[in-house]
Amino acid sequence: MPVATLFSVIESPAHPNFTALYQRLKVNEVKFNSMRKVIAQLKKQQPDFIVAEFSYGYSSNYAGVNISNLDVLLASLRKYAPQARVIVMVDKAEQQYVGKLAELFPLYAVLPFPVREQEIESLLTGI
Repeated sequence: MPVATLFSVIESPAHPNFTALYQRLKVNEVKFNSMRKVIAQLKKQQPDFIVAEFSYGYSSNYAGVNISNLDVLLASLRKYAPQARVIVMVDKAEQQYVGKLAELFPLYAVLPFPVREQEIESLLTGI
């Protein structure tokens, strides 16, 4: 029986595959490839963890209103899953922008790529 539920938001090939780790830790992983699907699922199921990649909105749709690809998801968490712990993976070149996001939303952890299995394991087990 799973001890926790984790939503993996996989938006690029850079997202590491930790499925074997999650299975070993008895964590129920639910995978998504779009923010819309994650937000729709939040209304039905509240995860314990969310693992997602950070993409800064330089001059895209995110610029001005949103800081990154994660803003809408994190705002939705306030209503549907406030207890969820968010683990953000970020490219080292964009790590400087994560602070802006952390000023607005609680982040459990920020991990620069390449993310090692041991880092995720320690966050999930509280070691």
